[in-house]
Amino acid sequence: MSTVLQEPLQDRGDSEMAGTMQLVSFHLAEETFGVAITKVREIILMCDITRVPQTPHYVKGLINLRNSVIPVIDLRALFGLPESDQAGESRIMVMQVGNRTVGIVVDAVDEVLRISQNQIAPPPPTVASLGNEYLNGLVKLEEQLLILLDIDQILGKEGVALATAAAV
Repeated sequence: MSTVLQEPLQDRGDSEMAGTMQLVSFHLAEETFGVAITKVREIILMCDITRVPQTPHYVKGLINLRNSVIPVIDLRALFGLPESDQAGESRIMVMQVGNRTVGIVVDAVDEVLRISQNQIAPPPPTVASLGNEYLNGLVKLEEQLLILLDIDQILGKEGVALATAAAV
């Protein structure tokens, strides 16, 4: 992934560069989601997660990442999706949310995408499965829609913040 991040940007005008962003796309269940690459510190293989008693169902536990203890959130559980067996492609995306570092379990990480602002459509008002407040929009890709998540809203909301604080 770091090679993609270090690739030189093509010569473009400042106005065009201001209209683009990079996303990390990943899968949960049968859906494709994306988060701004600026929120992702790193992506690691699944490792041993230490369970913490009396935490909410969506808190998988804690991991030790280079001598830092990081709480891990199961987005499937948080979103009310059915559990999956942690397949070989499952990863932990280590995210920076405010001044906290949090891991999220995803089914698979796809790629880093560079998209333009005009590819982002606002979420429809009828979206109820995730809640409109967690979405930054929908990204129109060639063969599918990517759900652009507002990771600060999801992981920064009071309940998750309290759960991750309790887990540490």
